[in-house]
Amino acid sequence: MKRFCPVILTLAILVPSCVGRRHASQEEPRVPVTDTVKVEREEVPEPLPPVAEVPVTAEEPDHSTKEPVKTGDAVEWDHTVHDFGDILVDDGPVSCTFVLKNTGKDPVTILEVVTSCGCTDAEWTREDILPGKTGKISATYKNEDGPIYFDKNLTVWLSVQKKPILLHLRGQVHARKQPLEELYGSVRRGPLGLKSDRYKIGNLEQGESRSEQTTVANLGTTPITVSFKDVSGQLSVTVDPNPIPAGSTATLSATVRSDREVWGRHDYTATPVIDGKAYGPLTFWAITKENFSSWTREQKENASQPIFTESTASIGVVGKGKDCEVTFHLSNKGKSTFICHSVEADRKVDIDPVPDLEPGESGSFKVRLNTSDLPEGEAVVYLTLITNSPLRPIVNLFIVGEVK
Repeated sequence: MKRFCPVILTLAILVPSCVGRRHASQEEPRVPVTDTVKVEREEVPEPLPPVAEVPVTAEEPDHSTKEPVKTGDAVEWDHTVHDFGDILVDDGPVSCTFVLKNTGKDPVTILEVVTSCGCTDAEWTREDILPGKTGKISATYKNEDGPIYFDKNLTVWLSVQKKPILLHLRGQVHARKQPLEELYGSVRRGPLGLKSDRYKIGNLEQGESRSEQTTVANLGTTPITVSFKDVSGQLSVTVDPNPIPAGSTATLSATVRSDREVWGRHDYTATPVIDGKAYGPLTFWAITKENFSSWTREQKENASQPIFTESTASIGVVGKGKDCEVTFHLSNKGKSTFICHSVEADRKVDIDPVPDLEPGESGSFKVRLNTSDLPEGEAVVYLTLITNSPLRPIVNLFIVGEVK
């Protein structure tokens, strides 16, 4: 895994040193992450390189049924992202509906729905939604801004959740109709045309699930039936309609469920099978962190609190192709055990395990890298830690230097 909001602790005095060995790891460059609406949670800086791929399930589940999106203990949504695909200026306003189901024991009330701008209108169920029943939010994008790409948010406040839910409306407006081959021909899986083979699911909190939706096209001359195999655990992928008529579009929906064995940035994959023939996999990535929304004030006050001496370590001025090492020192000033669930970097590095720390304990971990993977001139390596601290659920550290 955009608004770049690094959570910078007072972090570690690093001990830089350049040595004569080479250490490698497994990363690729990162891209900063953004959310359009600010919510009460810290955001992960966007996508860190894929660290580990979630294993494929032993028995292939049924991926033909669209999976609901879980947000909290009492609410499920039919989807949280609606992709209108490619529309025309002359199409006028376009609308969609989000359906939520009360899966809890108490009534749920939609308290407020706030649109991100005046170009979007929303209506919603005003009465209480009883257990087992559903409510809905209807949204309309006015389509008055000409040929543009749009991604609009609805910020939804519910009576049973402390933080709001973000719903998305997306699409591309064109001045004139364009051939499907021109719109969806850049990425092909046989007759199936896509705009990308890699999709952002985004930030995912434990106990919840997140979804993504995109438009795909049948570029062939006959209908195609799409299924998926070798689907990563916690991932569900569907296509609707299916079969896809020749020369028509369909909606591809993907949902990722959280798993306490999976933290930080992960890639999930699914291999499309079109009329019985398998093609190259599609990738969906998400960043998983702890969910503190149900914690009481007492739990938060008694939680862990990692403190670093400095947030930035310097390797100084070094030559190309040198192995360097830095050390980050930290202590736990909280009242419970500190645990780092995952640590990732945006470049190839070798990172020691971050130690668990009891209250009052101190520790350190080393990071090794080779400057051949860094650009000449000023260089920065970003580290992202996912922790069990509600005060610092995401910690960003930096390694800086000048490469000659």
